[in-house]
Amino acid sequence: MTESSSHGMIARCQAILLKPKEEWARIDAEPASVGGLMAGWVAPLAAIGPVAGMIAGLGFGYSAFGVTYRPSVTAAVTGAVIGYLVALVAIFLLAKVIDVLAPRFDGTANSVQAMKVAAYSATASYLAAVFQAVPALSILGILGLYSLYLLYLGLPRLMKAPQDKAMSYTIVTVIAAAILFLIVGAVTAALTAMVVPRTVTLGSSTGGTVSGTVNIPGVGSVDMSKVQEAAKKIETASDRARSASPVDRQALAGLLPASAAGMTRTAIESSSASAGGFGGSQAEARYETGDQRARLKIVDLASAGAFAAMASAFKIETSRESDDGYQKSGMIDGRYTMEKWNRRGTGTYGVLIGDRFLIEADGDASDIGVLKSLVGAVDLARLEALAG
Repeated sequence: MTESSSHGMIARCQAILLKPKEEWARIDAEPASVGGLMAGWVAPLAAIGPVAGMIAGLGFGYSAFGVTYRPSVTAAVTGAVIGYLVALVAIFLLAKVIDVLAPRFDGTANSVQAMKVAAYSATASYLAAVFQAVPALSILGILGLYSLYLLYLGLPRLMKAPQDKAMSYTIVTVIAAAILFLIVGAVTAALTAMVVPRTVTLGSSTGGTVSGTVNIPGVGSVDMSKVQEAAKKIETASDRARSASPVDRQALAGLLPASAAGMTRTAIESSSASAGGFGGSQAEARYETGDQRARLKIVDLASAGAFAAMASAFKIETSRESDDGYQKSGMIDGRYTMEKWNRRGTGTYGVLIGDRFLIEADGDASDIGVLKSLVGAVDLARLEALAG
């Protein structure tokens, strides 16, 4: 198969979807180049989503709460072009991330092999994007998640990662991919709204590192210079998480104070669950005083700790403010913290402890300080000791 052959492309699409293990073996052995893969595979397939979205916008519009908005031809085409270009940049950056992470998991850095992984594993998501053209069928776009399975099969094989590191490598890459494609959506929406080209720095495209800060208008920033540092942190969390057992739910319940922030506990409950190798437990209590009511909960993410590490590892920061209130998140005193407040008197405040435990308070209060005091009433030393 040549990279520019449409017949070969159809055959490869069928093979990678229906017989992925056998096809990855062929892909692994065949000669290729980064430019050839971008031009012959990514460029045509990445166009499916933007074109389908443009067709849907012009033909059906976007509807919500009984109101339908149909973009102008200029706006629709502009959005499609921007979405397409940003998608190309995203897959190129994903290949860079895969390449940079390879040695971290005892694999072999190889830019061509990394591009093969990024390009061919994305096939399912590219093809599923065609359902965007008909809003009634757009839910079928979830079939694109099959790309995660393709990544799981191809990544360790092509990057020569040992079996005992394959899962950690895959998890970290999936997290990086999720962040990248969330950024793609946000950047595309922001640039389309401005309807004028702007220079968007997504990171370094040369050398062996990924660097720079991605600023998403109205959302926040992601420090991409922390990719390697984050990889090690998430790998450690992943290794630890595989053997983690959820803390006993009753032990968590014992950490919820009888009273705090001038409020009295009125109810308490706890639960635990385990499925598919992932488990966790939680306890929550309700507090009241006068017209104020709040809930305080402690969640042990246990074996999902590797995913809990993502936000702090990549140092994701967000900030939004409006006449109704504000929402922000980021690192405070070495812990990832999430804060949301509505000026009508409701809010949420949460802190991630040790990339495993989430302590969160939400409800009606006189100010956000009340919710912070509820969270602060939990004995963190005792909580961390429970993890062993």
